[in-house]
Amino acid sequence: MQRLLAPAALAALLSPVLPAALHAGDGVLDVVAPFEIKGADPVASGSIFIKMDIAETLVNADAEGRLIPGLALDWQPTDDGLEWRFRLRDDVLFHDGTPFTAEAAARALDVARAKPGLLETAPITEIAAEDGALVIRLSEPFAPLPAFLSEYRSLIYAPAAYAEDGSVSEVIGTGAYRVTRLEAPLRLEAEAFADHWDGAPAIERATYQAVGRAETRALLAESGDADYVFNLDPASVARLSGRDDVSVLSVSVPRSLLIKVNAGHPALSEPEARRALSLAIDRAGLAEAILRYPAAADQILPPSVSDWHSDTVEPLAHDPQAARNLLAELGWAEGPDGILTRDGERFSLTLTTYPDRPELPLSAAVLQQMFADIGVEVVIDSTNSSEIPVRHGDGTLDIALIARNFALVPDPVGTFLTDYAPTGDWGAMNWDSAEFADLIRGLARGEGGQAERDRAIDILQTELPVIPVAWYQQTAAVSAGITGAVVDPYERTIGLRQIRWAE
Repeated sequence: MQRLLAPAALAALLSPVLPAALHAGDGVLDVVAPFEIKGADPVASGSIFIKMDIAETLVNADAEGRLIPGLALDWQPTDDGLEWRFRLRDDVLFHDGTPFTAEAAARALDVARAKPGLLETAPITEIAAEDGALVIRLSEPFAPLPAFLSEYRSLIYAPAAYAEDGSVSEVIGTGAYRVTRLEAPLRLEAEAFADHWDGAPAIERATYQAVGRAETRALLAESGDADYVFNLDPASVARLSGRDDVSVLSVSVPRSLLIKVNAGHPALSEPEARRALSLAIDRAGLAEAILRYPAAADQILPPSVSDWHSDTVEPLAHDPQAARNLLAELGWAEGPDGILTRDGERFSLTLTTYPDRPELPLSAAVLQQMFADIGVEVVIDSTNSSEIPVRHGDGTLDIALIARNFALVPDPVGTFLTDYAPTGDWGAMNWDSAEFADLIRGLARGEGGQAERDRAIDILQTELPVIPVAWYQQTAAVSAGITGAVVDPYERTIGLRQIRWAE
């Protein structure tokens, strides 16, 4: 049974000092990351449970984004594309000792698609267990269905994990580790699951600690109090790279630094205004100053996502004078303090961002200066990341600086469906393109190819419902005391099942 955190213990963990629960050389592999554990439900914190190899999905993905077997051995659609059959492993146990079955998988996925997430957007009419296989029926063909089933919100839990209303009280997965203690929001403890279908892992115990401050995470790596530290700030990467007892791993990931724009805002409703903001951004300078690696984004996705990086669109450019000219044509004139005004209203925006990723507030400050240079006033509000979807929903968001993960499923069409066809609380706001939505839905049905993807990217590049700023690399600091750790471009694994203590 997973134990709840006592109030005194929670208070200690919330203190600004280094977490006392982490101890080097105790036979426990300690993982540190900035992301809080928001609950047992995969919808809330499934990304943590999948990284820690606690729960698994039917379909997996390798480091190239190729779909590979997970709890399902293989899958096949019917000729009309309206039914998919998944053949399941028959030697899998949940952590409570009950067998993994098609019925259990159907129950978990039915619960998942009743909640906000990618599965909610798929045209599923029925999920059923038939002759030991899982069968999913659709109202229309949907080519990315297997990719959707690889996403963390599609984790498979045991029937006992769910209440009748679909709420989740306990993490009961099939992974190589089982939770022994869950102390939301900051910590979990896990032990090797001896009956895992692929054999027990070599490391017997592991912990996950949520540490918000990047400096603190780096100190934990430096002191040896953590074995795997996820998501380093650039200054820490530079400092830790010179150490013999720590390795810094880095990989390009399908994640983009974006400015989410309220296209319904009076100052931002014209595409030319959004283009002016884009022209004000010195992307190369920002990447060099803040990210410290070449990362200037001239379109929404990097070249590593080859199917969705278009060679036909005009790259985003830096031209502050062209930005000023565009705004002048829209009727904006410089006020006495240098800030533009129109019809008595100042061009003033609140930029919402969050410190979970340490580069975001720093990047926001640089953007604030760049926008001021063209007469646009920006006030920065660095707050909880949850405020972005909340403010999207209630209409109070002006602009937001976000790090959007296009690898939630290996095929970015899933993220485009939820964010831009027509709108999503991490994507477009008060923007709608019927042509874009038709293109994305057609691609989801398996219709079209590169020409349709290029046209979709061209629409985003022209309309700018979000403004690309930079592409991402993911970094981690790994202790010399372990081997086998990885940084996964699709952020599904840290290699925990393969990690060994160094000789």
